[in-house]
Amino acid sequence: MTADRIALTGLRVRGNHGVFDFERRDGQDFVIDVVLELDLTPAAKSDDVTDTVHYGELAGRLAEVVAGDPVNLIETLAQRLADVCLADPRVRAATVTVHKPQAPIPLEFADVAVIIRRERT
Repeated sequence: MTADRIALTGLRVRGNHGVFDFERRDGQDFVIDVVLELDLTPAAKSDDVTDTVHYGELAGRLAEVVAGDPVNLIETLAQRLADVCLADPRVRAATVTVHKPQAPIPLEFADVAVIIRRERT
């Protein structure tokens, strides 16, 4: 197992996820962090982007999921994002954090987040 990682943090995308009608109607910003675990040795040796996960393309695919079909729970959204990360066979594991900083909580708070880690089986 390698300790190599690629991290993409702070990806802000508007989505319409939530259990309340107004969340699905009005939408809100979600902030996504992902950490991919994979062997970066081939990319380091070749200096070729095709030997690694292209994080710009990954960001685009993640954004499509967040902006796409609404779900009730950010747990479900996090799983969909993990599935995108694990679609690349080089990725051994992915940790996904979905932040919902405008969650409908009637108290002052800094953030609500769900964090999941999924491994290739």
